[in-house]
Amino acid sequence: MIPLTLAEIAQAVGGSMHDIPDPAARVTGPVVLDSRTVKPGGLFVAFSGEKVDGHDFARQAVADGAVGVLAARPVGVPAVVVEDVTAGLGALARLVVERLGATVVALTGSAGKTSTKDLIAQLLERIGPTVYPTGSLNNEIGLPLTALRAELGTRHLVLEMGARGIGHIRYLTGLTPPRIGVVLNVGTAHIGEFGGREAIAQAKGELVEGLPPDGLAVLNADDPLVAAMATRTRARTVLFGESPEAEVRATDVRLTTAGHPSFTLRTPQGSAEVTLRLYGEHHVSNALAAAAVSRELGMPVEEIATALSEAGALSRWRMEVIERADGVTIVNDAYNANPDSVRAALRALAAMGAGRRTWAVLGEMAELGDDSLAEHDAVGRLAVRLNVTRLVAVGGREAAWLDMGAKNEGSWGEESVLVSDADAAIDLLRTQVRPGDVVLVKASRAVGLERVATALAAEAGPPPDGGGGARVAGSEDEGGR
Repeated sequence: MIPLTLAEIAQAVGGSMHDIPDPAARVTGPVVLDSRTVKPGGLFVAFSGEKVDGHDFARQAVADGAVGVLAARPVGVPAVVVEDVTAGLGALARLVVERLGATVVALTGSAGKTSTKDLIAQLLERIGPTVYPTGSLNNEIGLPLTALRAELGTRHLVLEMGARGIGHIRYLTGLTPPRIGVVLNVGTAHIGEFGGREAIAQAKGELVEGLPPDGLAVLNADDPLVAAMATRTRARTVLFGESPEAEVRATDVRLTTAGHPSFTLRTPQGSAEVTLRLYGEHHVSNALAAAAVSRELGMPVEEIATALSEAGALSRWRMEVIERADGVTIVNDAYNANPDSVRAALRALAAMGAGRRTWAVLGEMAELGDDSLAEHDAVGRLAVRLNVTRLVAVGGREAAWLDMGAKNEGSWGEESVLVSDADAAIDLLRTQVRPGDVVLVKASRAVGLERVATALAAEAGPPPDGGGGARVAGSEDEGGR
């Protein structure tokens, strides 16, 4: 974090100082929520959770080097006390962003936020110090924590903004006002909470409404609900996509035999060839969004294409490809799932598994409301239409709908099998997966299907060439990040 005194922090968050012998004491280290991660010079934020109250660990945090605590009540050690700790954390982030002067790039969308954030960050790092969240810290706590990691030399701050209702993104843009706003798509994630895609579009569009007149809205030309957001912003707009109307466009899109997307990147400044290290055609749209942002900040087209072709997957369990020593390929995409992302993952599986046996291990897609049965049924049917060798539906009612869709679409009733939980899926796959198979694992986060991918990765048998172990494609052992 940029250096701030406790007095400055108190003024920024509207708090009162308690047990602070020196208001000029400066916070120079990281802001943390977990007292076990406190570093000398840092600030500990005490939240009261359902099971653990951070205030109980305030003394230990200060003993371990924290300069002070942001808290909801006095804790007997130097503390800035506020009525609402979440609001206080957000106000502190707002102060840091204002003083920083960095370019804030914010993005939202129903699918692809984290992967696109990772791409944008890797491109912008080439032209200046860049701060971005690890994973998907995109709510009223995670977003300010990311902003508070910025230091005086930071030039770019890349942030995800998630929403579970109208007004959420508007609140986040108030904490860290963006100059560049990216809207990827309007899909069906959380549709049960919003009530329809139009309501989701209303919420996502709050991002471009929060842009200044000299800002830039980067909008997906291939999604009509997103493209229409151009009327909701004071900022300039640039469209990306495969549509002829897109200013940053992809043509000649194809997949390599390994499942990597390849395309020609076309802009008014020129064209260049791109082959991503990521898996699945859906990443083309994500790459175009990253290209549009980087172009705005001065990167030449050839450099953008090179950077995109060299960028890797930074966040775990998002199309993370593990090559087992015996030739089994595991695609761990188990971080989360909605109908759009599952369809994209199934298409990637079909491309990667051409000429091989393929398995789709799928679980519940949560928060779909009244659309849940139809969406699960449709995904099961799509797996059969894409010639996935076998669908393994994991869980209860929603998994049964996946299984039903596959069986109704199929011819023999053997296209799908329903199992009760992750352990049952592991037992099944251990006995039936053969060398050379490709296995996709995907479900909403609460299902915990990453356990299936982890177990399968540990089951690697002896390879044909006598080597051993399993490796993650695109990781450091393959020359990646």
